[in-house]
Amino acid sequence: MSKVLLHTPDGVRDIYGEECSDKKIIAEKIHGKMKSFGYQDIDTPTFEYFDVFAEEINTTDAKELYKFFDKEGNTLVLRPDFTPSIARCASKVLLENGTPVRVCYEGKTFLNTSNLQGKLKENYNIGVELMNDDSVMADAEMIALLVSCLKSAGLSDFQISVGDAGFYKGLCIEAGIDKETEAAIREQITSKNYFAAESLMNERNIDSKYIDQILKVSEFIGSDDALERAENIANNEMSLNAVKRLKKLYKVLTSYGVQKYISFDLSVLSKFNYYTGVIFSAYTYGAPDAIAKGGRYDNLLGKYGKDAPAIGFVIILDDLISACKRQGIEFEHEASAISVTYNEDNFDDALKKATDLRQQGKNVCLLHE
Repeated sequence: MSKVLLHTPDGVRDIYGEECSDKKIIAEKIHGKMKSFGYQDIDTPTFEYFDVFAEEINTTDAKELYKFFDKEGNTLVLRPDFTPSIARCASKVLLENGTPVRVCYEGKTFLNTSNLQGKLKENYNIGVELMNDDSVMADAEMIALLVSCLKSAGLSDFQISVGDAGFYKGLCIEAGIDKETEAAIREQITSKNYFAAESLMNERNIDSKYIDQILKVSEFIGSDDALERAENIANNEMSLNAVKRLKKLYKVLTSYGVQKYISFDLSVLSKFNYYTGVIFSAYTYGAPDAIAKGGRYDNLLGKYGKDAPAIGFVIILDDLISACKRQGIEFEHEASAISVTYNEDNFDDALKKATDLRQQGKNVCLLHE
């Protein structure tokens, strides 16, 4: 038999047996937490028009999309991210009366990354979006809900790094940096490659004063005292407002009682261009990258229709489960099916027994003796 028929392509894999059932159980627990906060289910298409995502990712990342064409010649892509799809749907049908809209979703995303580094090209995501609410309370609800979701999966040792995209953007605007250069610098900072970021800024002849300020975002990490240090170097309104909002956010998160899971990191940024305010990532042992990411994107929905503020997060379920296993966390497994045996003489009795057990909620398989 052909090797092609026996093996999956690079970056995807089969999941079956206990691993598959464990994944579904954890997804259900996380989904239950989301529902308990008042979020309603939404389901968007697996593929969309390329233009839905084109403006929100840079040229390099656009090359990693799975693209194909419909019969009319339109370029379609498998979704690399849920947020633009939900923004498109919400701006069309959900935002009319101006009240807050809470939605939750789950499904697969696809990125044709050339350098896998242990990452999958197909990932199962579960997340939420809160629209029509631009308050700090909405920011805090989002982070507190993420804490609850991760704890429901069995994690107890994790940290959520919180920053604000406005702090970095304010510094770039103050320095007179154009959008293309800003995106390139952000890509390097996102990868924690500060030497490359510095080299890039020197190449673009950016004033050394501003280079120092932008590189200092990597130093503002820790508890709320990191915000005090960040405030001391900011000289523009956007950056100062970002720090003030993070201070308010910390107070509300303290009311939720989740402050022990929170640290501030003003170098937390994203390759996606749509984040405008608070931005956060969750980390734990046994995961090489963030197991959850989120943030505020107040300017995205208006590109598809009705303008509205919004914030959301996504949990990369495969990475979360892998981290839990590496930490030795025990999962709640699906109960084994009860076996009811039969032969030609007692089949009716065996079938009745199996039916009765199934009506009691048991899993039953009939086995021939």
